[in-house]
Amino acid sequence: MGVDFSHTYAVIMAGGGGTRLWPLSRKERPKQLLPLIGQETLFQSTVKRLSGLFPPERIFVVTVDEQAREMQAQAPDIPAENYIIEPAPRGTASAVGLAAMALMKRDPQASIAVLSSDHFIRNVDLFHYLLKASFEVAADGYLVVLGITPTNPSTAYGYIQQGQALDGEYKYPAYRVKNFKEKPDEQTAQQLLRSGDHSWNGGMFIWRADAILREIQRQMPDLHSTLERIGSHWGTRDYESALRDHWPGLKTETVDYGIMEKAERVAVLPAGGLGWSDVGMWSSLFEVLLPDMNGNIATNMNLHLAHETHNTMIYGGGGERMIVTIGVDDMVIVDTADILLVCKTDQSQKVRDIVEHLKKHNQERYL
Repeated sequence: MGVDFSHTYAVIMAGGGGTRLWPLSRKERPKQLLPLIGQETLFQSTVKRLSGLFPPERIFVVTVDEQAREMQAQAPDIPAENYIIEPAPRGTASAVGLAAMALMKRDPQASIAVLSSDHFIRNVDLFHYLLKASFEVAADGYLVVLGITPTNPSTAYGYIQQGQALDGEYKYPAYRVKNFKEKPDEQTAQQLLRSGDHSWNGGMFIWRADAILREIQRQMPDLHSTLERIGSHWGTRDYESALRDHWPGLKTETVDYGIMEKAERVAVLPAGGLGWSDVGMWSSLFEVLLPDMNGNIATNMNLHLAHETHNTMIYGGGGERMIVTIGVDDMVIVDTADILLVCKTDQSQKVRDIVEHLKKHNQERYL
């Protein structure tokens, strides 16, 4: 089956909190709304990356109410009615289902690329080529996932094991998915990397709206019936109240665990050379920003004076403040108006533990 690209849509998942980039990423201003890499925010970079492939009227954003206004200000070309608002977070399975339902109401032939609002991709041309190739595979009823070719034995991502090559005249190699694997421990990650047939699951999915809704109906019938109840009010004045009434009762579930792991027709396109990063924690900025000759990255500040400092990342608070480091190696330093974070680079994933600690001790003002 060929692809009519006038029926293809991008859905940007943009409701997350990005707690591992605390103290910069906060409840009011999560990481996708921040200019972490250059002048543009991650959300703006995501939207810009889609130009040439999707016109603004075919880009949709799934988010929560308190972030939507800021996103509309950052990307004014996307129509306001293309924002799909979740009343409360209920996991990616529900968000994906809501977007598929909304697009089916608009266009029964819709095919969707589900993308994250807070990722970095260096090779945009390859990204466009992969999406076009994925839509071709999805046209045959497959749920497609882009598999990021691993560069190290990371324990931060789930893994996808590829099986047999798909039959069909596709413009890019596509394989059946043999297994989805949860985030592994260090030893397992080493084995998966050595095996050569595993990719990272970067959470980028391509499918026909009808195909994903069928799979939701098969595996998550409660979610499907709730979506049908909400969808029956689509385009009417009762839609908002139907959404508010039915949404809170949904079980929180990820699309990976709730749908993809047991889905019947799942394909993976291995995506090497994308220059992809989920910008998941402070140390990941070393992958996307260019360090100086001593391995240091200094960003968002007036002046960094480094003396005998190596492999250190400093994120300033803007303004005139100068930051000086002496004899500092392998550190992350983040300076904000009310919090200073200093940690070893290899400990930066533990920022999330600090956020949990603050929640537990009712330190809301720092979240």
